[in-house]
Amino acid sequence: MSGDTVVERVRALTEPVVADLGLQIYDIEMVSGVLRLSIDTPPGQPAGVTLDNIALVSRLVSRELDHNDPMPGRYTLEVTSPGLERPLRTPQHFHREINKVVSIRLHHAIDGRRRLQGTLLRADDRNVVVCLDDTGYEMTVGYADIERARTVFVWGGAEKPGKSSAAHASKSPAANASKSPAKTSDRSTEEVAP
Repeated sequence: MSGDTVVERVRALTEPVVADLGLQIYDIEMVSGVLRLSIDTPPGQPAGVTLDNIALVSRLVSRELDHNDPMPGRYTLEVTSPGLERPLRTPQHFHREINKVVSIRLHHAIDGRRRLQGTLLRADDRNVVVCLDDTGYEMTVGYADIERARTVFVWGGAEKPGKSSAAHASKSPAANASKSPAKTSDRSTEEVAP
């Protein structure tokens, strides 16, 4: 039995279970005795997969696989979320991530480049189009040319909690000088606590 057939059988058994929970199967891999099932929320949902979702899916899918036994031999079931920087392995993965930043490594250099990073503009069943970060040019790449691809998490411009631009400005000597008149003295002084 080939690995693809096992993955197809596992998908057929697990998809209804996952869908009943309002989730989707993002990816299924069978590698070295580990059956990895990645689940995700449908596109456009405000929140992602929780640990409770993963635990529940793990229990329900394990029961379904034990009951139907879709593959011979021993295996370990691993239920995960695809994460912030998720792998892009299928055209469906690329379709889902349009207008997001992606990193692509090619099998062979195209136009002197083997690694690409930029915004995913379009994806169809044969190619993706990326607007490259470093040049601003659009580049079309066929799926057959892609060795590995993933989304890139872009940290937002929001400041850390408790850090405001006013707090940063108060640490700057130039900012302090503009807030209060400058006091100069030839003598050094020490503050003494009462």
